[in-house]
Amino acid sequence: MFSWPTFLNPERLWILLLVPLLIVGYLLILRLRRRVGMRFTNTSLLAQVMPRQSQWRRHLAVALSLLSLIALSLAWARPNGIEMVPRERATVVMVIDISQSMAATDVKPNRLEAAKQAALEFVKNLPAKYNLSLVSLSGNPSVRLPPTTDRTQARLAIQSLKVQDSTAVGEAVYVSLDALKMAPAGAGGDSSPAPGAIVLLSDGQNTAGRSPVQSAFAAKQAGVPIYTIAYGTPNGYVDLDGKREAVPPDPQMLSELATDSGGRTYSAEDLSQLSRVYDSIRSEVGQTPTKKETTAIWAGYGLAFAVVAALAAVSLGARWP
Repeated sequence: MFSWPTFLNPERLWILLLVPLLIVGYLLILRLRRRVGMRFTNTSLLAQVMPRQSQWRRHLAVALSLLSLIALSLAWARPNGIEMVPRERATVVMVIDISQSMAATDVKPNRLEAAKQAALEFVKNLPAKYNLSLVSLSGNPSVRLPPTTDRTQARLAIQSLKVQDSTAVGEAVYVSLDALKMAPAGAGGDSSPAPGAIVLLSDGQNTAGRSPVQSAFAAKQAGVPIYTIAYGTPNGYVDLDGKREAVPPDPQMLSELATDSGGRTYSAEDLSQLSRVYDSIRSEVGQTPTKKETTAIWAGYGLAFAVVAALAAVSLGARWP
């Protein structure tokens, strides 16, 4: 999406007032030329003396000259744009739902095993300097792996996940915020906390603990976005105590959790979709929007417009065979 740049010297934009004045002046000149032309009735004689100039090339030269002036004026005001810069370090807390509903087989071989597979791929492609923490989401969420760059430990922690009872989404967010505080200091004595994010995958409704709305507010206050994934199909079910229970995901709750925290929400109904979601999240977590002066870019636009305008002006005076 295009966003108008900010400027380090916005007071210099006053020069753009010349543009409408030049346009008015050009229109007045054209009008005067037409009046002068009406005084001469022998147009055939004029055509022999002066070659007819291309109107569209004249207008094009003027238009490009004005565009060049606009671009160079913007460059003079020192514009700032937004550039996505890769983060050097960050802490990602991966929250995986291990409630009984994750045993549903609408995703093969079942939701939990497929989620593990996608999570392992996510971990494999995470930047090496990023700390990764794992939190299990059940009625009693817990930190299965404190923040670490050791990917072997991360893989073992993911593979060890097994289903448990209940789903406390809000509590899992609070546990994740506590996990972020365990992140080690950066290399070279950098004691500033690394940017943090929570990636939460769930397939069910909140059935225990504090409200997800409360936890989203806490994450927002801490500056930690939550990326939620509503996993599974509406037709999913599990057999518990001889009774078949429908276990559709709750995308509405997860969407509100993500939006209220400043993150994004996704949905996935199979392993391939889940893998694509993790790719998108990895890209978003791995970059940060940073202001960057774009004076050179706008100056380049101005130069390009000026060159084409000059070529158009030269063509007006050239005699083509």
